[in-house]
Amino acid sequence: MNTSSNSYTVIYAAVMVVVVAIILSFAALSLKGRQDANVRVEKMGDILGSIGQGQEAEAEKDKNAYIEEQYAKYIVSSYTVNAAGQVTEGTDPFAIALDMKAEYEKPEAERNLPIFEARMDDGATYYIIPVYGSGLWGPIWGNVALEDDFNTIYGVTFGHKGETPGLGAEIAKPVYTDQFKGKQIYVGAELVSIAVTKGAGSSAGNPHAVDAVSGGTITSRGVESMLKTDFAGYEAYFNRMRAQENTPVAQVEPVNETSHE
Repeated sequence: MNTSSNSYTVIYAAVMVVVVAIILSFAALSLKGRQDANVRVEKMGDILGSIGQGQEAEAEKDKNAYIEEQYAKYIVSSYTVNAAGQVTEGTDPFAIALDMKAEYEKPEAERNLPIFEARMDDGATYYIIPVYGSGLWGPIWGNVALEDDFNTIYGVTFGHKGETPGLGAEIAKPVYTDQFKGKQIYVGAELVSIAVTKGAGSSAGNPHAVDAVSGGTITSRGVESMLKTDFAGYEAYFNRMRAQENTPVAQVEPVNETSHE
């Protein structure tokens, strides 16, 4: 074949494209198992983080093994609930938690929302709720651990896909998430969620609010909307469990208006 001809050039380029495509496809398939495992471990770590566990993972030689061990130790049960507050059968709570967006795209009556039950060394039990919403530049998500009164927040973790460093990305840092500890999502029998208020210290003394991220207006609103919307999906279950426990709730006036940075 004449290597200087146009036909040779076209054939050579086509063959190289096919070869490269085969190599890339093989590499992707070879790495998929490892990538999927890393995604699962990352989700386990996020769930554990909401109850203050798994914090030593970075110092461990085998980070994944450590997270899996801690998850098996503290997450004692998981299940899904429907809009009527009933536990549903035949579902995989963890798989759903990995793709909450897909679940919220379903009609409300068809959703199966995951709950992870954690038991601490001292016997305390917490209920972890995965949440999913939208920030400024893309999706945001998190996990909210509730005490057994299904009202008081024990801890939270948040994550994001592309929020601005120093602004919206601050939602993932302890300086922001620590505000949620001890906050309450009910006023009497009314689910009010958590408001995000304007200015440093603006939420002081308010058990149903936290400060917004300075300069992160849209992301702060995204967190507020995410919690309000996603808690609503679990409301029937919360109410049923609260009624069973007959837990008294302090009568504190809800926030009437919400403002942001």
